[in-house]
Amino acid sequence: MSKKILIVFQDDHDILVGAKKLKEMGVKVSNVWSPFPIHGIDPVIGLPRTRMSMCAFLYGATGTTLALLMFWYMMIHDWHIDIGGKPSFALYKNLPAFIPVTFESTVLCAAHGMVITFLLRSKILPGVTASNPDPRTTDDRFIMQVIVKDSDNESAIVSAMKSSGAIEVR
Repeated sequence: MSKKILIVFQDDHDILVGAKKLKEMGVKVSNVWSPFPIHGIDPVIGLPRTRMSMCAFLYGATGTTLALLMFWYMMIHDWHIDIGGKPSFALYKNLPAFIPVTFESTVLCAAHGMVITFLLRSKILPGVTASNPDPRTTDDRFIMQVIVKDSDNESAIVSAMKSSGAIEVR
């Protein structure tokens, strides 16, 4: 029979020390809630590296491609006209004039795509209730969740967490 244990800490350093102790004991941390990111806790609790940077690159590449396609269509294919002496027969001849717009289109698509991906990935959508076990984690407390399978291990976990600075174990 498995049991969830919630361990409440008051300091981010204490939760990091507690997570390292649990890793040494061979106990897996299932989740951590904190009011701000805790640097260095990801490898300790076993979180894999996120793929959000690849998404950002793909969204940016999409923005660049759409901007270049728009310039080619407007300036060469559809309405080729001599504007300010720019040649209207090849995109690469016009490209230096459109670098700022290309950059802005890249940033626009990357930013909007990342926001949408983040909201969908973390399930923070309108109407969805938060999976936060304690409202104090949005203010000044840090909570670590551990799932134990046997009661013998539970007492050792509780004593190890109390010695590492936990203020509450439930």
